[in-house]
Amino acid sequence: MQIEDVKQILEEKLEGCEVFPEGEGCNFQVTVVGDIFEGLRPVKKQQMVYACLADQIADGSIHALTIRTFTRAQWAEQN
Repeated sequence: MQIEDVKQILEEKLEGCEVFPEGEGCNFQVTVVGDIFEGLRPVKKQQMVYACLADQIADGSIHALTIRTFTRAQWAEQN
């Protein structure tokens, strides 16, 4: 699986989000920024991202996935 594939899948399924993936092979770290995470608990945010990549995780294309999520306001504070 290529890093561009991960980015494309997440941006298509998480409308209005920006995705910043890193990694290679089958190990990826993704930072996802979008207001869809507003008011959600951390576990729910991760579940949303995992759900988008469930097929790739199930078939082994993605073995390890580290997720960081931010609303746009949180992201602006970080950067």
